[in-house]
Amino acid sequence: MERELYGREALFDDDGLAARLTGLTPHGARRVTPEHGDDPPVVVLTGGRGMGKTAALKQLRTLYREITPLALADCEDVRPPLDPGPAWTPVTAVLPELATQLTARVHGARPVPFPRLGLGLVAVASVSWRREDESRAQRDLQSLGPVLATVDGRGDAATGWVTKVLTKLAAGAFDAVAPMAGMIAEATVETVLEESFNRFQRRTAQWYGSYPHAGGNGRIGLRQLAVDFERGGDLRRRAEDHLVLALVEDLVQAYGGLARGARRGRPLLLLDNAHTPLGRRLVEPLLRRRAAGVRDRIAVIASSRVRDHAGLSHAVRHRLPEVAHASHWTRSTEVTSGILAVALTPLDPEHVRTALDRHDPRGRTPAGLARGVHRLTGGRPLGVALLAQAAGEAPEPGTLVPGALLDSTVELREDRPPLRVAGELLARLLPDQRADVLSVLAAAHGEDSARLLATARLRGRLDGDVALRMRDALRSEGWPADPDHFVGDPLLRALLLHRLRFQDGGPPDHAVWRAVHETLRSAYAAGGACPSEPHRLHQELVLGAAEDCVTHLRVQFARPDVLSWLGSLRFIASAPYPRPPGRTGPDPRRDIALGREPSSDDERAALAGLDERAAELQLQLRRLLHAVWLLSDPLALPDDEVIDKMAHELRQLSGRHPTGHAVLWDAATHWPRDLREWRAPSMPPGAAPDGGGPHA
Repeated sequence: MERELYGREALFDDDGLAARLTGLTPHGARRVTPEHGDDPPVVVLTGGRGMGKTAALKQLRTLYREITPLALADCEDVRPPLDPGPAWTPVTAVLPELATQLTARVHGARPVPFPRLGLGLVAVASVSWRREDESRAQRDLQSLGPVLATVDGRGDAATGWVTKVLTKLAAGAFDAVAPMAGMIAEATVETVLEESFNRFQRRTAQWYGSYPHAGGNGRIGLRQLAVDFERGGDLRRRAEDHLVLALVEDLVQAYGGLARGARRGRPLLLLDNAHTPLGRRLVEPLLRRRAAGVRDRIAVIASSRVRDHAGLSHAVRHRLPEVAHASHWTRSTEVTSGILAVALTPLDPEHVRTALDRHDPRGRTPAGLARGVHRLTGGRPLGVALLAQAAGEAPEPGTLVPGALLDSTVELREDRPPLRVAGELLARLLPDQRADVLSVLAAAHGEDSARLLATARLRGRLDGDVALRMRDALRSEGWPADPDHFVGDPLLRALLLHRLRFQDGGPPDHAVWRAVHETLRSAYAAGGACPSEPHRLHQELVLGAAEDCVTHLRVQFARPDVLSWLGSLRFIASAPYPRPPGRTGPDPRRDIALGREPSSDDERAALAGLDERAAELQLQLRRLLHAVWLLSDPLALPDDEVIDKMAHELRQLSGRHPTGHAVLWDAATHWPRDLREWRAPSMPPGAAPDGGGPHA
């Protein structure tokens, strides 16, 4: 089932980008003057996985499929059949599929015929035929049946062609030095033209007269097309480009001449994952044709997961809201300037609230859950959709926090059992990637610590430098970089750490989780591979041991550089919380932050031997550390009482510090404001948050 889309009005509104490209409002309510006449841009929607590119293209298909010829192809999902044969390539596989979809009947217009494409595909398919083997020819022509049926409606026409083609070959006296592919193609084209094309349709063969070395003769052009295809390399690419343009020309002719007044709007080509080699093979011939001044009436909307793809080198770039009423696009002399690259933007908190309301119409979820889901997902539509559905299906939604939603299950299809949200999200965001490897590396702060983890925990999993291989894999998928985290995207990192925590079944020991973080703790300790006290204490907190962290903060508190002290507090408290699965009710850190939880034996031992003032500071910093830890956790929800308590502790500390009282006072003022606005505590307090911390 296609999911509800939010925040995409600039694309789907009656005066939105799709309407201005196709000349039709969604559902065909009325005509719209095309924004760029007969020179439209190829629109490429850009964004990483889960940003809703595929969902947007599917929604366009739903809105326009009955009112204008339309085709949708996923350029990343074209697979060869069990017996593909020499004539199979991704291009020759996808073109018949596009033509078949485009020829579907729409309101008020005859189906689009594809005589030029049909002839070219038949000529190319014939390169694998032999006199002694009719079965291959039968299979190839039958596979092209839907395209050829746009010209000849007889369902069994292809069966007769095969016999006649092979008979011509057997009876003919062919030049011994002529390429066999060309001879077969010529015999095939002659037979198809005689058997299936009327006298007007036969003229379409002349379009191939523009093919190189054809000399204006269409039949020679078709013969050369087949020869080039069989030879491979750049010659095959030239042949495939001409086949793409054959589809384009058939669409142009359907919308020109006498048919112009009979058709409304423009045909629509939707190409998902067009950053792939196949996507470029489909788009680039059209771009070159348009750059040469040849006009058409085809709307093309594609998607690219990679924003900085070489094929977008000279594209005009805008964010989606910027093209709501005008595309602000003009062509330059570069071929790829024919592209308008539109970056899909994350959803805002109000969109998330709308998604939650749709699944929870009675408002049973906590008031802050929508903002918490937005903070965790960064507004990534796929994450918002699954977490909102999980909230609506939860048996006790009143106590939900984002972390509990990751543990939940959702029913995506009636014929499939419910799926765990975290696992389903990770599978969609990292298809065909090594989640087992990345879940370990997600604990790392940078490439050095990732390489250390790879050496200690992932030996033999992959060849070469595992950390660099996985870094490059993330980059190739368009995932953002972050100097403080090996996995830069907060949602992806949270999902990978969730997998690390629970992949071994979780309780009682969480063995894999502990082993990974103990490896990092040892490396950061004095004498380790990369000693760093803040990083070691960060790992102590990940492992649930707060005593050393509090003691370190107390010992370092009196030093003059209180800004660095605050930075260490924020960094140490950014540690992932070692939570058990499915926990409901108040977070244990809350009672400690509010001073309601009695000290443990270890914490009482840390107080032993301290004078009254130092012991008071130790307890105060214990409360502050747990408050910042809870309030910084993207899997939890901010708590006003804890925020107020944190501000109180910081103001108290301001009065105790000999020189840094102003900085601590500013933190007591600005950190609560940051947290209530769903931002990380700013450094220095009051500055725009940078998310920074020590690197390793």
